[in-house]
Amino acid sequence: MARPHIAARLEDSVRARVGSSLVKRGWQQRLFGYTGYASTERARVFARVVLSRHDPHERTALTHAQDSLLDIAQRGWRVFLTAPEVGAEVVVRMGRATVTTTSDRGGYVDVEVPGHGLAPGWHDASVSLPNGDSVTVSVHVVDPEAEVGLVSDIDDTVMITHLPRILIAGWNTFVRSEMVRERVPGMGSMYRALVAEDPRMPLFYLSTGAWNTAPALTRFLRRHDYPVGPMLLTDWGPTNTGWFRSGQEHKERELRRLVAEFPHIRWILVGDDGQHDPVIYGTLAAEHPDAVEAICIRELTPAEQVLSSGLPVATDELLGKRAKAPMLKAPNGYGLHQLLVAARQRRREVDGPATPDPGSGLAAVPDAEVEEGEDA
Repeated sequence: MARPHIAARLEDSVRARVGSSLVKRGWQQRLFGYTGYASTERARVFARVVLSRHDPHERTALTHAQDSLLDIAQRGWRVFLTAPEVGAEVVVRMGRATVTTTSDRGGYVDVEVPGHGLAPGWHDASVSLPNGDSVTVSVHVVDPEAEVGLVSDIDDTVMITHLPRILIAGWNTFVRSEMVRERVPGMGSMYRALVAEDPRMPLFYLSTGAWNTAPALTRFLRRHDYPVGPMLLTDWGPTNTGWFRSGQEHKERELRRLVAEFPHIRWILVGDDGQHDPVIYGTLAAEHPDAVEAICIRELTPAEQVLSSGLPVATDELLGKRAKAPMLKAPNGYGLHQLLVAARQRRREVDGPATPDPGSGLAAVPDAEVEEGEDA
């Protein structure tokens, strides 16, 4: 096995020294859980183990999730002041299955739980440590009869953050209070309408954001009435191969995993044209044309484009002209939803009443037709 990158070795050395010092001062392991997802065969559960000055046996009746919701106006930098516990033994129980695993070098737990035996819907999984600390996390078991799913980016898609420009991203992430974060108009309405139309539809929030921000993002989505769904985030910082993690690789990997885990689902992919979403989504549609229902791209304003990518307008390549799926483009959720409805109606007209296709909400409409719908 190749030796880890020097950045990872430096980070591990610093964390080990900090962790050893905190343990000597009486700090103990503490668990935090995140929303997971599952098929009827296996679940994917997320959690993190960090060191905390609080004794796990002195907890109140509040759950971890409720406890993290109390401080709703904190500055972003505070969530990054954590001391992860590496190699902590963690036991995950869900349904009739029990799995034992260990936390990774960032303190994170990302474990599969096969054979849980639970029906479709929302269920609880218990994650516990040997010191008695435990947390209950929600897990969405996707209905095997679900035929359409939704994957949504977060930054500049549901929340205006002006990523990836480093200075603005840093200011929004570390300095500004989460209470002043702006929502993208119409996205919440669009998602609620899609889920209301088909309650079996699974919804995932896929972002290059750090897991440290998960509580703040959850509060933001709840505050603006977005449908509940698992978040697929990443761990910022050095890896075993380099100084920084690739957000693009993270998205590509998670999308391919969803396609493999739910082969019966066609995905509506929602993102923006300020980063790599059109390219990532277009590539997936080209590789798996039967797995992508539609690509919905929120068009940033010229000012947002400059802040996000330094470009006044997006290029044709960025907009994914070669995507093997309809590329719907609008400046907000209201416009994107209208395009989805129009595309669905066109599909119904093409298929006719005698040959309905209940598994497909949208057709692979050529770009010219989609643009014509936008003008309408």
